[in-house]
Amino acid sequence: MSWDVAERVGTWVATQRRPHAATGRRDPATTARLESDLAEATAHAEQLVVAATGLRPRTAPATARVLDRPAWVRTNLASFQRLLEPVLGQLQAAAMPAPLGAAARAMAGTQLGLVLGWMSTRVLGQYDLLLADGTGGADAVCYVGPNIVALEQRHGFPPRQFRLWIALHEVTHRCQFTAVPWLRGYFLSLVEQGLSSVSPDPRRLLDALARAAAAARAGRNPLEEAGILGLIAPPEQLAVVGRIQALMSVLEGHGDVTMDRAGGAEVPEAAWFSRVLRERRARGSLPVRALQQLTGLQAKLRQYEQGERFIRAVEAAGGPALFSRVWQGPELLPTPEELRHPERWVARAGQAVTTR
Repeated sequence: MSWDVAERVGTWVATQRRPHAATGRRDPATTARLESDLAEATAHAEQLVVAATGLRPRTAPATARVLDRPAWVRTNLASFQRLLEPVLGQLQAAAMPAPLGAAARAMAGTQLGLVLGWMSTRVLGQYDLLLADGTGGADAVCYVGPNIVALEQRHGFPPRQFRLWIALHEVTHRCQFTAVPWLRGYFLSLVEQGLSSVSPDPRRLLDALARAAAAARAGRNPLEEAGILGLIAPPEQLAVVGRIQALMSVLEGHGDVTMDRAGGAEVPEAAWFSRVLRERRARGSLPVRALQQLTGLQAKLRQYEQGERFIRAVEAAGGPALFSRVWQGPELLPTPEELRHPERWVARAGQAVTTR
């Protein structure tokens, strides 16, 4: 992987002017107000999320960091590099001859840069678990300022309400990982398990292409569930991918439910914001939808909806107290099957508690 190429491509894509979107250039007064508002919103959101969920962080209070799009690209490249360097080191032994190897690394960097550059124009906020150190020093909640301002201007959103509403979702993620002792280690262990079975074997790619062709002939989208990773991963890795997706569905759904619930009277326009963002997630040109499927982002977008449906079904059966049992340990996280059929998790979770 050529990280330099990825950064150059990503920052170039991030700064290109797109129709009906801000480019990221903001005057100093707008920037200062945005930073002040998001710092205040993040601190207040933490209080609201703790009160609504009972998840109390075991770290320093949440802080905000406002980024432009190129800075978001660089931040996420650092995160990817930290995650992937061990795997890339293992693949060096199977590297191609020098000229081809350099070209392959540049191509990989270009692809990653394109993806991150495009994502930098869409992301509003992020809690980066991979860069967080768990002590409050490096785990600020990040916001992509130009994207927030662009949405506010395009739809006429009241800025202070919208900024608090966005902060509620990202602070919920921070509370999840800093209040539940086992969650961060468990999530990172799943990621490591998934990466541990990465192989440079070209036969796996040929097999993946054959499976994709067969799926297409059967009328199914071969990229629907997990993007290109779903094609090249061996069976043992697919099981891990399924567990990661199930966990992320719970976390993202919980973030969406909490941002609407915790805001309450303080964000009276929450339903409006939610409707616009749902339409924004679903909308996109054919190239955008193709990119989402290739990278697995389309699966991530479904996680919001599936996770929210699961939580609402569980709470309908036993209230928020029943759902809160997911934080007791990995064994009480829903399986992919239980996400689709919440009543099965309700039966298992209730039995697990009564038989202890």
